Amino acid sequence: MRKIAFYLIAAFAAAAALYGCECLDDRPGEHHETEAPYVALGDVARLLSEISIGTEQLREVSDAVSSSSENGYDEEYTMRDLFRTPGAGVGEDMLPAGSKSSVRKYERPLRDIIREHLMAAGKSSGQLTGNPGTGADEFLSVLESSDIQIYWPFSDRWDGKTLPVITFDPADGSDVNVGYAVREDSLGNRTVEEVIVDEEMASVRPVWVVNRNDDAAYTSLEILRRLDPEWGNGGGSIVVRPTEGPVRQNVSGKGKEGRLRTLVLKDFTMLRNYDPWFAGASEFFVKMGSVEDFTASTEAELKLYSPSITDFMITVKRKHVGEPRPFNAVLVSDWTDQLDQCALMITEDDGGTRTSWKCTAVVKIASKSYGVEINLPFNTRDDIVWRGQLSRRYIEENNDVTGHFGDVDLTFQILE
Repeated sequence: MRKIAFYLIAAFAAAAALYGCECLDDRPGEHHETEAPYVALGDVARLLSEISIGTEQLREVSDAVSSSSENGYDEEYTMRDLFRTPGAGVGEDMLPAGSKSSVRKYERPLRDIIREHLMAAGKSSGQLTGNPGTGADEFLSVLESSDIQIYWPFSDRWDGKTLPVITFDPADGSDVNVGYAVREDSLGNRTVEEVIVDEEMASVRPVWVVNRNDDAAYTSLEILRRLDPEWGNGGGSIVVRPTEGPVRQNVSGKGKEGRLRTLVLKDFTMLRNYDPWFAGASEFFVKMGSVEDFTASTEAELKLYSPSITDFMITVKRKHVGEPRPFNAVLVSDWTDQLDQCALMITEDDGGTRTSWKCTAVVKIASKSYGVEINLPFNTRDDIVWRGQLSRRYIEENNDVTGHFGDVDLTFQILE
């Protein structure tokens, strides 16, 4: 058992070292472009274990991770939201005024307790005084602008009162790490005990994992649906690459008897988790390249068409492995008989440099096939779950039938 006072000294000696001398980067390769200071995940975990977290602060974190989850993201609370809009979840800033974050109030939000704790520790220990580069304000500024967050797996099982064990992502592929269990006796005395944390522990008692955010920059399917009331029962607006050239009017090519047919991805099933549990959920991107609204009858008319790309992100929580998750998004709004092949790529996001997969969609004009070049974007460190061409015949003969694509299962539907 270790007293809180011990950590006050140790943590801020580490904070001083962070700015005053060399520090080890727990994400090698990601900070090579700049010498800007950053905050180590382990330091933030120790800091959270030292402060006096009460019922209101527990509820604040619970509110935030619940909101993120409802918005289609992982159970996460970013430092950006913690300092700027306490209790807000990822995606709330994309929604219209009147969302939960605009009416949620806390008398003593977590940011105030963190700030008070740092200022008091700096004045009493002398570790942060006399050097502007290591002061509490500097530390807080770097923390707020970082990609660090609190990840709370299985947060929906919280009993509303139990204090969490606080740990951090070791970023080395491990499934276990040291954690800090805060205990409070009947007199209000708090102690911190070091424990070993794994995913099994997180499933039966509250565990906060300090890790780095991977999905806040993307717009989830859920946010897209809330922003566009036409989404409704699957459909509505889609994310497409703007089409160049003159506006074309579709007068034919709508399948049998001229009916409009739309290709929808009905559901998505993750068959395995891609990252260690400390990193949280898997963020998948489903990209399809095709030629929309194609009615060309000559090679000359073919030049008027540019490919469109649908690009959707879905977050699948670790506990949902093997469970079909509703997707219900339009991949091709006008599924025509002249579209012979489309390109499909599924990736799991791991960052890196932007690149693309050069592929083709195939269309038919007067029984002849023509390829249309498409570039489907992805990042160099992404896991490519599946990529290839899908024929019109395959999709039509497997309408509403679940198919296996690498480590995910997909169900396509053609709606008329």
